[in-house]
This record gives sequence, C-alpha cells and structure tokens, in this order.
Amino acid sequence: MAQRQWWVVGVVVVTAAALAATWWPDRDPEVSAPAGPQPTPLAWTAQIETLAGDGHPGNRDGAAAQARFADPYAVVRTAQGAVYFTDAGDNNRIRRWWPDGRVQTVAGQGEGRVDGPALQASFHTPSGIAADAQGNLYVADTGNHAIRRISVDGQVSTLAGGEQGYADGPAAQARFDGPMGIAVDAQGQVFVADTWNDRIRVIGTDGQVRTLAGGDRPGFTDAIGGEARFDTPVALAFDAHGALLVADLFNNAVRRVGADGTVSTVVSSGGVMNGPLSLATTHDGVLYVGDLDGRVLQITPQGHQIALLGNDRLPRLARPSGLAVDADGSVLVADSTAYRLHRLRPLPVGELPAPALVGPAADAGLPDTGGRWPLAPQDGWHEVVGTLGEVRGNFKGESRHHLHGGFDVRGDVGQTVLAIAEGKISSPIAAWSLGGQGEGLAVDRLKYIHMRVGRTPRGEPFDARWQPLYADDGTLERIRVRRGTRIHVGDRLGSINSQAHVHLALGTGGFETNAVALGFHNYADHFAPRITDVALLDDNDQPMAPGSDGVVMVARQGRGVQIVVEAWDQVDNNLPRRRLGPYQVGYQILDGNGQALQGYEQPRWNIVFNRMPPQNLAAKVAYAPDSGITVHGSAVTRFRYLMTNTVRDGLMETGRWQPAALPPGEYIVRASARDYSGNEGVGRREVRVRLLP
Repeated sequence: MAQRQWWVVGVVVVTAAALAATWWPDRDPEVSAPAGPQPTPLAWTAQIETLAGDGHPGNRDGAAAQARFADPYAVVRTAQGAVYFTDAGDNNRIRRWWPDGRVQTVAGQGEGRVDGPALQASFHTPSGIAADAQGNLYVADTGNHAIRRISVDGQVSTLAGGEQGYADGPAAQARFDGPMGIAVDAQGQVFVADTWNDRIRVIGTDGQVRTLAGGDRPGFTDAIGGEARFDTPVALAFDAHGALLVADLFNNAVRRVGADGTVSTVVSSGGVMNGPLSLATTHDGVLYVGDLDGRVLQITPQGHQIALLGNDRLPRLARPSGLAVDADGSVLVADSTAYRLHRLRPLPVGELPAPALVGPAADAGLPDTGGRWPLAPQDGWHEVVGTLGEVRGNFKGESRHHLHGGFDVRGDVGQTVLAIAEGKISSPIAAWSLGGQGEGLAVDRLKYIHMRVGRTPRGEPFDARWQPLYADDGTLERIRVRRGTRIHVGDRLGSINSQAHVHLALGTGGFETNAVALGFHNYADHFAPRITDVALLDDNDQPMAPGSDGVVMVARQGRGVQIVVEAWDQVDNNLPRRRLGPYQVGYQILDGNGQALQGYEQPRWNIVFNRMPPQNLAAKVAYAPDSGITVHGSAVTRFRYLMTNTVRDGLMETGRWQPAALPPGEYIVRASARDYSGNEGVGRREVRVRLLP
C-alpha cells in the first residue's frame, strides 16, 4: 500500500491520510477521512523516534540531533502547534523544538528569579509547563516556589508566589512549596500541583489563589476540598470532559478533582503503573502515564493499563517526566535523565519497531568528582568491597537475585557520608526506603545508598534541606528532599547504616554505568584476576565431566554447549579475603595445537559490566546456578559466568557454543578475564574437548 512520508532530520512526519493508514491498515490512504478526530488506537506498538538531544548533558541549541539538555522535564504542545519544554538542572531555561529539526532557547539565562524580556529572565528548576488558548506559557518554577508566565510578546512575569510556604489570597502574597505540575483550563484559570504542600491550588483570572483540594499533611483520602489528601502530586492534565487529573506520585495513583474540589481515584496501585510522573490525555478518554520505572502506559477509559514501553518487546526510558499528545495522535516524551526528547509513533499491526536510542549516551560525560571518596578523608584511600555487575542474592535462598548496580566503599556504621560532586536534586522522590538496608539518596546521576539519609545516627536532620515527615504517633516516616535542592562537595548526606559501606551508583536505574570510571584518589589495581575453573554444560545445563585423560567428550548435535568460567579479582590494599568480580570475561575456541580458530582470534567478551541491563533476569543470564553465596554462613561469593550468554552495553541475550559448526576432532576452550584496570586473568584457563562424529 502506498504511503507518503516526509523526512526532516530523521523525524517522520506523515500526512493525515497516511497516519490513518498507519493506525487502520485496511483504510485506503487516498480516501478522505471523515470529519472529526479519529478514535485513539489501543495497545499499539510504539516506534521510538528521537526528536532532539544527543544523550549528553549540556546546553546547546541548534540542530536537534546535536542539541544538549541538562534536565528536559516537561513538554507541551500549544494550540498553535508549537512544542515547548522546560530544561532544568544547571540550564534553567525554556526551550522550543521546531519541526524543521531545530532547538531554540526562548526564555531563561541561568539560575535565579528575574522577570522581564524572556532571554534576560531567569528560572530555578522549572518543571511543569502549560499553555493557554492564546499561546501564553505558564511554568511551575519549582526552585523559586513560583508560577511564572511567558507571554506571546516575550515577557516573563511572576504570576503568583515566590516564597516558600503555604498561603492563599492575592497572587503576590500567595505561597507555594516546590510546585511541579501545572495546567490551564479553557477560561484561563491556572491549576497548580503544589507538590510539597500536597495540595491542588487554583490561580483565578482575578489574580486570587485558592486551594481546591488537599490538606495539611500528606495522605491518601478521597473527599471534598480540605478533607482530601494527596502525597507528592507532581503533574496535572485535563481529561476529555474538563475534569482535572493529578499524578499523585507517592500514592502511586491518578486522582480526579472536580470543579467543587471533590477528589476521587481514577487509577490506583495494583496494576502495571509504579509512581506516575507525567500525564497526557486524548479527546476520547485515553490516558497516557509516564512512571518511575521508565514505562509509558496507556490507560483505557475502562481502566485497563497497557505498557507501551518497558514491556517484553520494547525498552523502557530513563525518566519519562513529561508527556504530550501531538495533533496526529503520537506521544511526545521528555526523558529527563536521558537528556532526550522522543516521539512515540503507532506502528501498523504486525510491524516490528526499528532499534531506537534510549537512555543517556554510553559515553555521556561523568560528574566532576575530583577523585573524591564519599567518606572522610575524601582525598585519602578507602577499601573497595563491591563492583558493578557482581551477583547478589535476596537473603531468601535465591543466590542470583540481581546484579550489583554500583561501587561499594567500606565504612564504619554511623560514619558520615559526604557528597563527592556538586549536584542538584532532580527526582521528585530523591530519598527512599527509610530505615531499610537499601535506604538512599539520588543527587543528579549519583546515588548514595546504605545510609540514614539527611540525618545523624540518632535520627536528627542535618539542616533544613532534609524535611522529616512524622506519623501521628511521632514516628519518623520518611525524609523529603525537594527537587531543585543544591548539594555541594563535602556536604553531609547521611550516616552509614548497618550495611557498613556506601554503595555508589552512577546513572538512573536500568542505565547504570561503572562508577569506577569516576576515578578515586589512591585507588589502584595491579592484581591479576584469578581464573579457578572452566567447565562445560550439556543440553540440559548439567556439568560435563572430563575423562581420565582430562578431555571432555562433546556431541556435535543438540542445543549447544554452555561455557562457564569461575573467576574473581582484588584491588590493591584490600583484605586478602575480599573477592570482587572481574570487569569482563570471554572465551576463545582453539584447535588442538592451540591456534585460535577463525573468528576467535580475540576473546569474545560477551560479559562486560560497563552498563547495566534493566532486567532483573540478567543475573541468571550472566551467572551459572552455583554462583553467589551458596552456603549458609559463608562469606565467599562465587563468580561463575555463563560466557556464551551476553550481558554488556545495557543489553542481555542467551546463547550457546554450537559445536556442529566444526568438524570432529580435538579442540581447546580458553577462558579470559580482565579487570577494569586491564589486568589479564591468570590460572586454569583451558579445557580440552573432543568433538564426536
């Protein structure tokens, strides 16, 4: 079937007729579509197209493919067809994407709060963005606790707020606390998700601010006005009937607020959604949600939750913090911690999506840590007790539960954890798991885990940046840290909990990279990895024992052979008992005389812990069943790698060595291991095999 496409800088823009043919393949694209919007297709397969951003943090306008952002957080499509988005972090700008493939800054020039001509104005961590019917823009200026307006004539003004607190009344005297979500109705009223006040506020056309719903503490209650409760509302959108929808993040719910302040729950926990960050609606009642797990969900008018991204077929994003529906029904996505804007375009039924760039660039610049450690002395030396990709259990009998996502530095229980780089809180929920073993804090791309966040060993908050929330009985429930909070080198972030180490992770969950690349003062590794065993597993994944001559007999038919290597590593000055995982392992196939076969001249480095895959299943793809701490009371972790599988570059895939491709005869399987410093593994590296006729 003929289909017209216009290509502009790698972005597909289709005519209305061709789009109809894409969604409904049985339609003839040459037949005029009936008047009015078409029904939104459900459960469609998404093609991910990158609109702008090269995946590197920075600040660069110009060609969309080379543009750079610091924190592209929210996106809006105006009634006039323009696409604007906020860019927070260190940029603090409002930017525009043009269909011809350009990115342009339209307002903002550094962090602050200055009104006036757009390019001379300043913002502080702009989050949500909305537009009225005339094309004026409204910004939830989170760090300034203000709502700002960018008029069509290019002037920036403060519509309401500007001081942290809570107060209704005239706009200039009103107070907000870190507002993040914003929406404008047909009458020009501005609705605000007042995030850390846990309320929904309204700025009337008369300049008066009032509270529509929400009370004096976070909670989860459907009721009217001040009796209702929200917990960290972060995004707003109007549905097809003009009702206001709220992404109620910590409650893992989408709520509806009527004009009289009546609050009801539209979507609640128990489905696919996990932590709604962003919302967009269609003309016929379909809701799109971006969540903390990097999924983009479609929620039908009947309440069915469908993962368009982050399902079994398509990857998830890093942090889909902004959504908007374009005129053609495609979905625009701001992926804040990947520094990209995407479009999700429906594919015809049965068509498979092309590979897409998601997440930050693999070689994205690293935070400037100056080689500091997260413990005092920051320029000294500390023992490393864990590296990226090591196998970890779940304390419930499963020794291959997940891959270790960071870099562990030993410390004393109660010792103060210190910031290693300048940073800014970007996540709406930057601290998690209060009192748990995995309690931690995210500062930009760095995560500090296994500590009492923002407080001393006795539970006392360090300073006003760390907001404690208490239950009615006085029990500490959690620590809040507002989006936009500045963190400086050497700042106290917490105190080490019972885990007796700091876990440093680099990157959003599912896109972690190896934190050893940050470089640490006096860190050195001259220790060659030790290879202690090479084994083969048969069709049924059972060990194949060698004969009396030390040769393993291998049938050339069947599913293929799994090759397993056991290896471990150390770094300089660590305790002798401290075993770490190698950075990469691989294998070669040699002939009986020790000459590498064609295609095996270099090791096939199938397992490289440079970038983590997002799937928990990756632990069982990388490691053989007898890996991990497999004996109760043992402190020794066994690292037994399934070298014929692939876990590297954020991807995973199962595989086997296929002996059927070789003639019968004598061969050698040689294992290789290498640490991050480039030391080559030594030890029992080879096993001789005889391929049977």
